[in-house]
Amino acid sequence: MKKYELTPHESVTIIESTPDRLEAEVVYDPAGGMPPAHVHPDQDETFEVLEGTLEIRRGSERLRLTAGERAEIPRGVAHRMAATGDRPARARWVTSPALRTEEWWAELDAVGGEPGWKLPRLAALLDTYPDVFRLTGPLGLILPQLRFLAPRRKAEPRRA
Repeated sequence: MKKYELTPHESVTIIESTPDRLEAEVVYDPAGGMPPAHVHPDQDETFEVLEGTLEIRRGSERLRLTAGERAEIPRGVAHRMAATGDRPARARWVTSPALRTEEWWAELDAVGGEPGWKLPRLAALLDTYPDVFRLTGPLGLILPQLRFLAPRRKAEPRRA
């Protein structure tokens, strides 16, 4: 199974990857906080909490899910999520269709260890993957402008 470290506090392990769906197990460390709101323009997502507590902000809603509970996030709906409490949250995450999500995750994993990559490299990746991930709000307007500061080489994913 492939595992990707999306951030220092969020990892995903691929369970199934087909063109129609990407299923993974995600672990959110509560130390990671709440990431910025984003949308997936052409994909629907479902999260089922396996362990811990997951807070999801979906549009204007705030959901607090515990083991056995699920939330669906339709395409185009702004959302963000994080573990709450004092222990990590583990969830089953299904994205459909898969599109280039696994490639996006591999890129995030590959550049995560590069010194000084964070803002300019993330901006360049956002520019490369707008079909699977778009920031909303002020960061969605500002961050893409930093893409020109990113390193020119394309990162290779880490090999398992």
